[in-house]
Order: sequence, then C-alpha cells, then structure tokens
Amino acid sequence: MSRGKKLDLFIGAEIDDSWAEVQSVRKTVISNEIIEPNKHFLLFKKEKRRGKTVTIVGAFQVPKSDATALLKKLKKKLGCGGILKDGWMEFQGELKDKLRELLLVEGFKFCQGH
Repeated sequence: MSRGKKLDLFIGAEIDDSWAEVQSVRKTVISNEIIEPNKHFLLFKKEKRRGKTVTIVGAFQVPKSDATALLKKLKKKLGCGGILKDGWMEFQGELKDKLRELLLVEGFKFCQGH
C-alpha cells in the first residue's frame, strides 16, 4: 500500500439517526416462591471483573428484606463489599470458604460439589 492512498473499508453496518433499545435476557428466572433457608441449594460462581475476583452465591428465594439483612450481616463479618442482584449475592474477592461457613451457620445448604 502506498503512502498517499487511504484505505476505504465497508464493514456492512448502517448508522441511522434512530436508536434501538437492547433487550438483554436475564441469566436466571426470578421466582416469587419463598423457600425456607434449610431447603435452599446454593451454588458458587467465580468471575473476573476488571482484573479482580468476584464471588457469586445464590440463588436466594427469600423475601428481599431478609436477603438485604443477610447481605449486610455477611459483608460486615467478611469485611468486604457486596450487592444483591436478581436473587444472587455478589461479594468482592475470593471468599468461597469463609462464605460457606457463614451460610451454613445461617441454615443454608449447598449443591453437591459446591
């Protein structure tokens, strides 16, 4: 390619003046059914976000007020940040072992292998 010529590529996308709303599908289905803590079977997931580890545990099927109270208690005991999204609790850091012990004390159960 010589220095004086510009490369003109057409990718196939059209740019309009109209905007389209992106509809994302939820990862999980939120159930309105409330289950006792000893009948839950929780899962652990680990994700990397911006180079940092996030521990995700759920799915919790308890009233939102109880879930936020539990989240607040766990964050205080673990000394980390966290959030409740779609019935799943997300904690900053790799906290699977500590979190498992605290949730067992609260009466929750886990799926086999988690």
